[in-house]
Amino acid sequence: MANKTLVVLAAGMGTRFGTRIKQLEPLGPDGELLIDYSVYDALQAGFDRAVFIIRKDIEELFKSTIGARVEKRIKTDYVFQSPDQLPVRAGDFPGRTKPWGTAQALWCCRDVLDGPFAIVNADDFYGRDAFMKLGGFLGDFTADACSVGFMLKNTLSDFGTVNRGVCKTDANGLLTSVEETKAIGKDENGVVSGTFGGEKKILSLEDTVSMSMWGFGAEFMPRLTRQLSAFLERLPADEPKAELTIADAVDGEIHGSGFGVMNLTTDSRWFGITYEADVDAARETLKSCIDSGVYPSPLWS
Repeated sequence: MANKTLVVLAAGMGTRFGTRIKQLEPLGPDGELLIDYSVYDALQAGFDRAVFIIRKDIEELFKSTIGARVEKRIKTDYVFQSPDQLPVRAGDFPGRTKPWGTAQALWCCRDVLDGPFAIVNADDFYGRDAFMKLGGFLGDFTADACSVGFMLKNTLSDFGTVNRGVCKTDANGLLTSVEETKAIGKDENGVVSGTFGGEKKILSLEDTVSMSMWGFGAEFMPRLTRQLSAFLERLPADEPKAELTIADAVDGEIHGSGFGVMNLTTDSRWFGITYEADVDAARETLKSCIDSGVYPSPLWS
């Protein structure tokens, strides 16, 4: 049984970034992809297996690019996500082509996860400290699960507004809620705000936000099945777009069954390439990490 498994959400790889696929954008000085750095950091944090969630139609492209890069470094498995894989009502949504969200993507891994695992996005950079915090928790559970929380100031883009899950915790550091806040940005006076529940909300740069970096034990999977099943049972057969995220499922367990999720904070700088202009900034950030000795160059020697 694997000690610690890194589950990577990559079924959205077909989403176009400009005229390119953003997960395949070379950002490191030797053509490294963001997923290269995540796998590298995960190895440093004690992970020994990677599971990539992909779509069947991108299998060949994925395995010939990202797969070929990481299979030499870590035990690698693949799981396929498709709209017809459901715990209940399979076949009840004949016109559905859109994926059901990250909760269903993770549920597709139910037969390959039998120990502690983390889940991350393929097109995000989380940083070494974030992976070390995650790996440490999975080696010594202090709650049922964990979320790695980033400081809001380390997740903003200079090129547009962003959506972030603002974390609320209790006195013990356990999550009480994740408020999905839209259109976060600074105004001309440096005031940071966003919209939550249809109302403007003033935020602090020191607020902790979720970037979809979670750690679980294998016993989370029956809970996920319960949340996904309840979500599906409420839907009409012609529902075209409704999704359930992992955050939604976790929130349901927190409020429905006392599920304890430790909010681990990190000072790592998160970044992605949401906007075309983010590419140059991402390359500069990686270069600074290399110059400071965090990563070798080339990464895989």
